[in-house]
Amino acid sequence: MKYYLKYLFMIIIFSSQIFANNIEESIVKIYTVSKIPSYATPWNSSIRRSSGSGAIIDGNRILTNAHVVANQTFIEVKRHGDTKRYEAKVEFISHQVDLAILTLKENIFFKDTKSLSFGSLPRIQQEVTVYGFPMGGNTLSVSTGIVSRIEHNKYAHSREIFLSIQIDAAVNPGSSGGPALSDGKIVGVVMQQLSNSQNIGYLVPIEVVKHFLEDIKDKKYDGFPHIGITTEMMENETLRDVYNMDKNSTGVLLVDISEKSPAFNKLKKGDVILSIDNQKIENDGTLEFRHHQFTSYKYLVDKKQVGEEITMKILRDTKFIDINITLDNIADDNLLVNTVAFDVMPKYFMYGGYVFTPLSRNLLMSSRSTLLPLRKSAGEWAKEDKEEVVILLKVLASKISRGDYNFALWIVDKVNNQKFKNFKEFWEIIKDFNGKYIIIENDDGTKIAIDRKKALDIKQEILTKYSIKSSERL
Repeated sequence: MKYYLKYLFMIIIFSSQIFANNIEESIVKIYTVSKIPSYATPWNSSIRRSSGSGAIIDGNRILTNAHVVANQTFIEVKRHGDTKRYEAKVEFISHQVDLAILTLKENIFFKDTKSLSFGSLPRIQQEVTVYGFPMGGNTLSVSTGIVSRIEHNKYAHSREIFLSIQIDAAVNPGSSGGPALSDGKIVGVVMQQLSNSQNIGYLVPIEVVKHFLEDIKDKKYDGFPHIGITTEMMENETLRDVYNMDKNSTGVLLVDISEKSPAFNKLKKGDVILSIDNQKIENDGTLEFRHHQFTSYKYLVDKKQVGEEITMKILRDTKFIDINITLDNIADDNLLVNTVAFDVMPKYFMYGGYVFTPLSRNLLMSSRSTLLPLRKSAGEWAKEDKEEVVILLKVLASKISRGDYNFALWIVDKVNNQKFKNFKEFWEIIKDFNGKYIIIENDDGTKIAIDRKKALDIKQEILTKYSIKSSERL
């Protein structure tokens, strides 16, 4: 009997080692060369080299983070236990939830590998094992921790808020994109660590990963839906009385809505949203997604694919109403200033040394501007007649721009007393103008005058002087 138990114990250890080796062979290191745009000088860019991690999944694909391959110009991957690098390309990418799928030009890379399968959303205090290549190391790192929290958080890559898993396993640069496994199945993808902390890392949850993979089944990435509403908590008793909420009712108050929202003609300011798909919304804006576990009510919207429908129960003027809303939009459809952009170069238009560009979150992040009008615009909803904010980014010194050098990060509201919807319309107004003076104006009444003929005459001179290849990128 003693020998039998010893033999059984050896089999278990041997089987565990084989299982661990199979997992390790499914982990890859990713090498990326990226072109990083400059939003302060939008005609410029720089080159950066970085590395991350990934996991082999079904269909000869590699799952990783979007930020590992963002702005990429060249990607290579290497399997654990191998020295050869293989060229890869991005097949699909979601900057919203920091996920990407890579494919390879040589499928021999996947020979004798095993695809990792997917598990379910882990429980609090469930043990997870994180695989990756932190700090640029060539040797696979394996660390174990527990799930300490599951709730909505801001994703560092996109600055958007989605469900995330907090773990206490070591997560460092280079670990990004690596899988977190429990019982041999992927339950999340490593995405970021909490600055100035020890052993606090975050995963993209498997629910979000599965949503992304379901989305791209039709070979097209649509994104995560966005309603385009602003709500307020209803924890204050007096506020609840104002909106005729009884003691048994809970919900959130609708205080603003984008004109672009699919719910714009259905919801009204002052509506109290009580539930989504028959799931109660609490007064603090959360809902119970598991027994005694709460997160943002946005969770129910995030679970839907673009084009799917939700049912909202609202309280309006003492009446209970059910409203069906088709989720056609993503965040960029509803916002006046788009979400953080990647894989594209910034738009700009230079005229006589005056450089114009759409206001972007990338620019705000890179300039660290504290100008309140710009920050305010970044928090506003788009309208039918205003889809984008145009700014005068800077004024390059020239013989026609003297006296205007102090204009920078300045919002433009009118051209020759004419309003415009977006950057393209702004550009068309200037390009089509045949008069003598172009008058740029903001809503405060401050004006800048540009002599059209002089601006066109010195165009090439400015491009040469400042080593700029083109006067525009639209």
